[in-house]
Amino acid sequence: MNSSLFHQRLADLGDSASAGLLSQSLKGLEKESLRVTRQGRIAQTAHPPCLGSALTHPYITTDYAEALLEFITPPTPAAEAAITFLDEIHRFVYHCLDPEELLLATSMPIGFERDEDIPIARYGSSNIGRMKHIYRLGLAYRYGRAMQAIAGIHFNFSVVPELWPRLVRILGLTQPLPEARDDAYFALIRNIQRHGWLLLYLFGASPVADRRFLQCRGGIPDDFVKLAPDSYGLPHATSLRMSEVGYRNPTQAGLFISTNSLEEYVASLCQAIETPYPRYQSIGVKVDGRYRQLNANLLQIENEYYSPVRPKQITERGEKPTLALKRRGVRYVEIRSVDLNPYLPLGIDARQIRFLELFLWHCLLYPSPPLPRSQSRTSQANLVAVAERGRDPKLTLRRNGTRITLRDWAALLFEEMESLCPLLDASLEGTPYRDSLQAQQQKLANPDLTPSARILHDLDREGISFHDFALRWSESHAAHFRRRPLDRERLVWFERLARESVQRQKRLEAEDRIGFDEFLRRYFSETCKAA
Repeated sequence: MNSSLFHQRLADLGDSASAGLLSQSLKGLEKESLRVTRQGRIAQTAHPPCLGSALTHPYITTDYAEALLEFITPPTPAAEAAITFLDEIHRFVYHCLDPEELLLATSMPIGFERDEDIPIARYGSSNIGRMKHIYRLGLAYRYGRAMQAIAGIHFNFSVVPELWPRLVRILGLTQPLPEARDDAYFALIRNIQRHGWLLLYLFGASPVADRRFLQCRGGIPDDFVKLAPDSYGLPHATSLRMSEVGYRNPTQAGLFISTNSLEEYVASLCQAIETPYPRYQSIGVKVDGRYRQLNANLLQIENEYYSPVRPKQITERGEKPTLALKRRGVRYVEIRSVDLNPYLPLGIDARQIRFLELFLWHCLLYPSPPLPRSQSRTSQANLVAVAERGRDPKLTLRRNGTRITLRDWAALLFEEMESLCPLLDASLEGTPYRDSLQAQQQKLANPDLTPSARILHDLDREGISFHDFALRWSESHAAHFRRRPLDRERLVWFERLARESVQRQKRLEAEDRIGFDEFLRRYFSETCKAA
């Protein structure tokens, strides 16, 4: 029934002039990279001044650590445009970086032996800058710093506005457009939760981790095996980044954040943000006059909820993300489960972007009933199983109450996505979406083609540690960018953005009229009931 309704929706789209708008969906990237020295140590230097302000720069910032850079591309309908912009950011960053520093090519970090070796990002003296730093300090107290040094790529996706009226009718939604759009995006999110394990199998590139990282995370797990010198993991793993040693943690394992509607999502997230948690209360919030965390609740703020997918709305200054969603609905969807591919200079390429887009269109058009707590747990269990054992030929997943092999389920998804390709390719030269699908189908037929398998094969063949593997590819990519400096016009443009971001930070710091305690009180007094 679901498959026939999916194909009917495709037929309805194919009969309209709107089909060509599918490939015009807006796409953006947020790519994290850890700064390390040529000796493979995490950089202890401050955010390079040449890059501007990490607080206010629109495209170059930091994530958790001072050394964990984050690069943001503006939304664009063309995959190549996103790749080109990301490439330019890298070339500018290498123009600014100390010659003894590199961008780490892998998701799993190297270069530290203790949590204290990882400097927490700083954003200046403004109230909002202090809040960002203290939030990260709270994460360190709650989860440790090593987890926060893991890097990844976030893929942002939104449907072009012109397509929504037609799409709402095809999906059978009867609400006014803003509400119907939100319902469609949450249906998309639920299907990402159901099928997102596929992305880990295809693009997971973290099957192994450095011994010192694992020791910072509490020790080498009992089921891990030595896969290379000083390197441990699981033989069939795809993405340890998305496993129990990565972003998952026991505190959040019991959380149920509903994705059955925008209202339920905001309400359940707000409840977590506003619920005190005894273990975090024992840490203390402000001790001896110094903040350790923003509050002692289950989540300090919305961003602390580690989910493979998030609905997003652009926030106004000082506005909570939950309130932005409640007031203005979903603007785009963010996929957060993509590892850096160490074999690619940018960690991703245009072909992968097209497949991600194809996958999201399938999730949007495929029927998506509500996802109760029990099914949400099943989806999470499937995701962890693929993260830890995705290339095991005997692996089965749970689908609609029964067991199915990963290969059989993936083949069904590929078959349905194949029907989407003509619509996405309709207005383009050649068949780029079909080509991207075929490239991934080859990985299903031959798991040795997956990035996770390639990494383990290379470690074994060369007899090197994960640390040395990561450093070798980082050096290679650094040379790739350094021998391709930006042309003068683009360099001047990036330099101007950096200067302007520094000025914006200074204005923010000068404009503060209240102390930080009062700023924080006002921020958290704006409850989820405010909208």
